[in-house]
Order: sequence, then C-alpha cells, then structure tokens
Amino acid sequence: MGQPWMLVRAAAILLVTRQTLALSDIFEDGKSDKEILDNLLRATRYDKRLLPPVQETVKVDVSVLLLSLASPDESSLKYEVEFLLQQQWFDPRLKYSNQSRYDFLNAIHHHNDIWLPDTYFIMHGDFKDPLIPMHFSLRIYRNGTVFYSMRRHLILSCQGHLNIFPFDDPECSFSLESISYEMKSIKYVWKNDEDVLKKSSSLATLNAYLIKNQTSECNHKNNWREDGNVPADEDGHPGCDLCQKQFKGNYSCLGVRLIFTRDRAFYFTTVFIPGIILVTSSFITFWLEWNAVPARVMIGVTTMLNFFTTSNGFRSTLPVVSNLTAMNVWDGVCMCFIYASLLEFVCVNYVGRKRPLHNVVYRPGENPVIQGDKKRDSTGVANEIVSCTNCGPNPCTHTANNGCAAEVRKKEPPHPIRVAKTIDVIARITFPTAFAVFLIFFFYHYSSYTHSDSQK
Repeated sequence: MGQPWMLVRAAAILLVTRQTLALSDIFEDGKSDKEILDNLLRATRYDKRLLPPVQETVKVDVSVLLLSLASPDESSLKYEVEFLLQQQWFDPRLKYSNQSRYDFLNAIHHHNDIWLPDTYFIMHGDFKDPLIPMHFSLRIYRNGTVFYSMRRHLILSCQGHLNIFPFDDPECSFSLESISYEMKSIKYVWKNDEDVLKKSSSLATLNAYLIKNQTSECNHKNNWREDGNVPADEDGHPGCDLCQKQFKGNYSCLGVRLIFTRDRAFYFTTVFIPGIILVTSSFITFWLEWNAVPARVMIGVTTMLNFFTTSNGFRSTLPVVSNLTAMNVWDGVCMCFIYASLLEFVCVNYVGRKRPLHNVVYRPGENPVIQGDKKRDSTGVANEIVSCTNCGPNPCTHTANNGCAAEVRKKEPPHPIRVAKTIDVIARITFPTAFAVFLIFFFYHYSSYTHSDSQK
C-alpha cells in the first residue's frame, strides 16, 4: 500500500518541477517579449479585472507633453490641443526574471489583456479621431512598472470675455480622473510634482498663442459629482436620485489650465490703424475752403464707404454675442466721427450761402474768428448799426447822431462766410482732440481688463 502512494507523490513532485522549469525557461535569453507576456498574462495567474495588489492606494503618475496647438480662427473660442498623456504605475504581477535580455516588454498587442486605469476626461469639449490607428504605447519593465502613453487630440471649449474682444485672454481647461475608482483605490499625481506642462521641441502652433499653462488638483467647488437638486421630470415626479448618488464620492482628479492670448498685432494692422487713418482722413476737409464742395464731398463719402467696407468684412468673422463688445464701440465711435465731419461740411456750406443781414460786406482780410470792434468803412464811420427810440420797431435809415434823442448802438452781425470759416477753425481743434481722447480712453480701458485677467 505504501509503494503506490510513493509513486503518486513522486509524480506530483515531478509535475511541479517541470512547471517550475518551464516557468523559468520562458524568461531565458532568446525568448521573445510575446512569449514572456503570454506567460505573465495567463488566466491562472493574472486577472485584468483586479487592481494591482499593492499594500496602499494604486498611485498613477501623470505627465502631459504638448505636441500642437491650433485654433480655427482668431475670433473663435475653440482651441485644438494635441498632447501625449503619460501614465505610470506599479503592478507586481507583471515582474519578470532578469534572465531576459529585454529591459522592457513592448505590450502594445496585449493592450486589452492588461489592467489599465480608467482615466476619464472631463470639461474638455470633443475628441478628435487620431490620424493613425496606433496612437498609444505600453511598456512593462522588469520590476513591474507599467508605462502607458497615449496620444490625445481634444477640441477644447474655452471661456473668454467676448465683450472685450480682441483684448481678452481665453482660458481653456480640462481635467482627468478615474470614472469608477475612488481615491482610496486610485490616486492620480503629477509626475515629479510638475506645476506646468512640458512642451515638445517640435511644438507647432496655428492661431493659438499660449502665454501660460498650469497644472493642479481639481477644484471640487465646481465638480460635476457635487450634490445638487435633481430636477423633476415632465410629469412632476422627482428626478432620479439614484442616478446621481452612484457618482458621488471622493475621486482623485487632476486639472490642466491653458491661457491663450489674441494676436493683437493682427488687429492693430487690419482694424485699428486703418480705422485711425480713415477717421483722420475725414478731418482733412476742415482745412479746405468752405465752398470746395466737390473735394469735401468726395473725401467725406469716400472715407465713410471705405470704413463700412473694411468693418463689415472683418465683422463677418467675429463671434455673435448679445452684449456690446469692444469692436462695436470702435466701429460705432469711428463711424460717428466720420459722419460728423460730413455733417460739419453740410452745416458750413449751408451757413456760408445764407444771405447776410443788413447788407453786411465780407472782408476777406478780416479774422474769421474774432470780429474787430473798431472796423470802419470808407467814410470813417464806425461799422455799427444804430437804433433809436424815434424809429420804433422799424429799422433806422438815418446815420448816427441824426434825429435821435436816444441811441442804442449795436455791433454789426457777422457775415455768413465769416461764420462758416469760424466753424471750420473750431472743428480743426475739437475733432482731432476729441478723437485723441477717445483713443487714449479706449486702449487704456480695455488694456486694463487684459492686465487684470492676467493677474488672476
């Protein structure tokens, strides 16, 4: 009876010895990484549904490498960000012997057989499909460290202040977290405590001017998992509390904040400087003769049409918002100055062509602004209008000191041409001064918004 038992025991020992030899043999030199991975990921020793068996929380080191930045157009709040997301963690089940000649195993074809963190992107926008099928890499090192990199292309919906466009600095943000594992199971940390994103040496940008980037843990004040009142449905029944409760909990989350700026040199060269040139060109009419009708009409109408053409062509590319924007203020004020200069010409031409009162004679040599009080005519009599009590309401026809007991002397009314020229002289000072004040206020006011936003 003892001999059969000894045979069974010897057979069991032989079987275990063969399995041990086969296990150690799979890591010998000359074996491919596929063979090693097939052995490591056998169903009898590895289950991808289970978290890595570590004593504490599974720590996932995260780093982001920016590859390209783009924006469809300058006035858009959509920014395309392409980056390489790198995740690293430790899984003791994937250790392999030092007998292998591989420093790491390329597990790209075993992607579906290995446990991976269920990283979920929130507050981003849309995913853009990769251009190539393989957009990730998966490496397993000797000590069980797993290095997982994947290329992602996001279309971010950014936040901007379109009321001060183009002086705003759009802010884009996205976050990543585990969708199902709470912080007691998985914790995301920035690798090497990085406070900014790394940029690739071949970083390409198109209409996307990144001025600042920042990494941090998520702000849970605006977390989508926060408690809140669930609205009722159409029938008045309360919302599904269970649907919301299943997402509550303490989850590890990392956030990325990108701040872009506009290409303000583009707007200065295409909007502001041409607008300043057109407005100041409309002021040239103030230095022309009051009766130079063809020249003044041509300048006024031409500048108005040119401004309409340039502003309408540019406004078609701007985002549509319900409130007043900086570009609306610029277009409106500039248009008012151009139109006011045209109305000034109409007023001057109308006044200059009026019939002078009391047959006043215009003297071209006189100062058009200040009329001399002691101008005398050819007879040596002061150029004044005399009214007396004897004449009553009727205008006097006699000369001064002739037949009047009491005389009231009045200054001669200005000639209409003199009034027209006076208006032109006043416009030469007031229009450029008012426009200069507007320019200073406009750029200082909206630049202060930009400075305050950059300090946040």
